[in-house]
Formats: sequence, structure tokens, C-alpha cells
Amino acid sequence: MKLALVGTGYVGLVSGACFAEFGYQAVCIDKDVSRIENLKSGKCPFYEPGMDNLLSKHLKDTKLLSFSTSLSDAISDADLIFITVGTPSKRLDDEADLKYVWSVANEIGKNIKKYSVIVTKSTVPVGTSKEIKKIIGNLVSDDLFDVVSNPEFLREGSAIDDFMRPDRVVVGTENKKSEKIMKELYRPLYLKETPVFSTSVETAEIIKYASNSFLATKIGFINEVADLCEAVGANVQDVSKAMGIDQRIGSKFLNAGPGYGGSCFPKDVKAFFSTAKKFDVDLSIINAVHKSNQNRIEKVANKIINFVDNKSVLSFLGLSFKPNTDDIRESSSIKLANYLSQKGYKINCFDPAAMKNAKIKFDNFNYYNSAYEACNNADAIVIGTEWNEFRALNFYEISKIVKMKKIFDLRNIYDGSELERLGFEYYGTGK
Repeated sequence: MKLALVGTGYVGLVSGACFAEFGYQAVCIDKDVSRIENLKSGKCPFYEPGMDNLLSKHLKDTKLLSFSTSLSDAISDADLIFITVGTPSKRLDDEADLKYVWSVANEIGKNIKKYSVIVTKSTVPVGTSKEIKKIIGNLVSDDLFDVVSNPEFLREGSAIDDFMRPDRVVVGTENKKSEKIMKELYRPLYLKETPVFSTSVETAEIIKYASNSFLATKIGFINEVADLCEAVGANVQDVSKAMGIDQRIGSKFLNAGPGYGGSCFPKDVKAFFSTAKKFDVDLSIINAVHKSNQNRIEKVANKIINFVDNKSVLSFLGLSFKPNTDDIRESSSIKLANYLSQKGYKINCFDPAAMKNAKIKFDNFNYYNSAYEACNNADAIVIGTEWNEFRALNFYEISKIVKMKKIFDLRNIYDGSELERLGFEYYGTGK
């Protein structure tokens, strides 16, 4: 099979490299000339463990992966064409902005030459694939294409493993022909007994939003429980463990913290609520989750403000929205640091991967080359992202260089009693 993937963002690039790993010939397309030139030389535009190796392998060795700025050339002999462009939130409301999707659909309609399966892999509201079919159908015969919904479930920081070993593959189709082609595409996963869930196009589109919104709900729920635990002297980590043992609930996404962030949950929760509203359906729980997460930053900030004087130096460890990525979009750590900066606090920070991106947008922070440098003369330490290298810091040495021994462990990665023995005031989340 020959695959064309339109868009070289996170989803398009990871998918293209992983399909090449399956043995398919894949070409990734983007209008950004400099981005394509960098990719041709093997430079990944974002940090994702394992991506550099996949790019090197399939660009140089197998030559199964290629990059192009010409959509017309790339899709001329493609069996499947994936739409993997971004769907950010609109500026004035919470709807997903589909202008890039519509543009790609129009270009595909103008350039398709043979029968191809058009696959929507971007996260899109229900009804989008039907509109894509209408756009392309106005330009070419319906016999030349089918439209399929194949949502991605890639977690930043573990995307390659998620693609190669997924919990399930969701395929929404309108006929047996396209369903058969999609099952053949994912045949390499059959050896691992990965379930390929076939359903209607509309159902597949909702599955994606419903999944992300439910996970966001679990995060929002345990964060509010953490607030109650702090108020009554309970331990949210014990609560989470006991809840997670119940197989009906499960332990994942029950870690209390400063709120969810990233490129998916915030926009998907808003878009899901907005889509339902168009159909006169009130997803009140989802809306409450969004509001709770928005309020989370101020709640956490007030906790720090209560124990650390204004004008103090705060050392922020971690800026990315989660570990193993350089993505700072909607990062709760950065939101918190920026909020406190505006209140007069001086922000010193370090992140293993995200500092380059942070420096572009936030010149009100001071950036350091290590966690220890960032902690020097700090009045308090704030652990905002649970990078592995923050899990075993030498706090005996750190205790010698900080001005005040205070630590706010927003991710609960340390045993407070150990730090208290070193003289630190320890403030965890929900305990």
C-alpha cells in the first residue's frame, strides 16, 4: 500500500513514521518548505522519544518514508490519503477550527486521480467526515473515493508505543470495501491481537471526543477530591489507589495535580461540549470539568501565595505539560508560573526538553541549564512536571543552596517525610 499523509504535525509525522515501520511506503506532505527540508535531513520538529531513530531508519535505510510540499504529486498514486492537519479551538468560541481540514479536502478533490480511501485522522467533531465527502464529491465522481474516520489515540511522550501497541484501533466506514482496506492496513497489529473496532463514521468521530473528555473528567474529579483531602487531613494518593483497584474505575488518570493541559484535552473538551450544544444536547458534566480545570491554576497559586511571600524567587522544575515531550501548549506548570510572575514572584525554571519553546513565548522567566542551577537561592521549589530526572534529586545538596527550604510537589513524586527530615517544608497535592 502507498500512503499519503497531509500534515507533518505530531499526528501526521508519528503516523507516517510508524506506517513505514509496518513496511508501507508513506509520504508526508506539508506546505511549510523549511519544515519539509528539515525533515528530509532527518530533523524532527518536536521532541518525542524514538522519533529520531525512526526517521533515520526509514529515510536512509528502508527509504519507505519521504516528504513533499506537493500534494498533487504525493497523492497521485496513493491508496490511502490521511488528513492529519491541526484542528485548534477558534479564537472567539470553543468550536474546533476546521479551516485546514476543509482546505485539504478541497485540494484532494482537485488532484485525486485514482480510487483512494480518504482517512480523517485529525480530531474532528461529528459530521466532519460527511462534509469532507461532500466537498470532494462536488469535484470528482463518488466512485473515486470513500471517506473513513480513523481517530488517533497517541499520547505525547509514548506515541510510538501507542501506535505500535494500541489498546484498540477505531475505524468508521460507510461500506465493506473501505472497511476491508482499513483492516488490511492494520493487519500488522493482528499478530498482537489488537482489536480493530469497526463502526459507523459518526460513531468513530464521537468515540475520540468521548474518550478524551472522560479521561479529562477523571483528572478533574480527583483534583477536586484532592482539595477535600487537604481540607480534612486525608491523603489523596491513598484514595486514588483504593479507587483504582476497583476494576470498574481503574487506576489510570487518577493522579491529582495542577490540572490537565496539552494540545488535546483542553480543546477537545470544549469542542465536544460545543458540538453537543448545536444538537440541543447539554453535556453539563463536560462543561463542569472544563470550568473546574480553568479554576485549578488559581487554586494552586493561592496555596503557594499563602506560604511564600510576594517578591520571592520560585524555582519551577518542569515546563512541558507532561514528561517526555517539549510541548508547552496549555501547560499547567507554565500557566501557574506565569500567574505567579504577574503577582510579583521571580520565576527561575528548568525543563529537560521544553525550554526552547518556552523561551519563545515567555521572556518573564529566568532559564537555567539544570535543576540545581534553577534552585540556587530560591525561596521555594515548585515541581510542575513529573520528569524522571526530578524523581531522585539530591535534596541534601539542594538544601545547601536554597534560601528557604520550601517545596511544592504538585505531582506528588516525593515522600514528604524524607524531605521534612532534611528541614524542608513539604506541600504535596491533596495531602
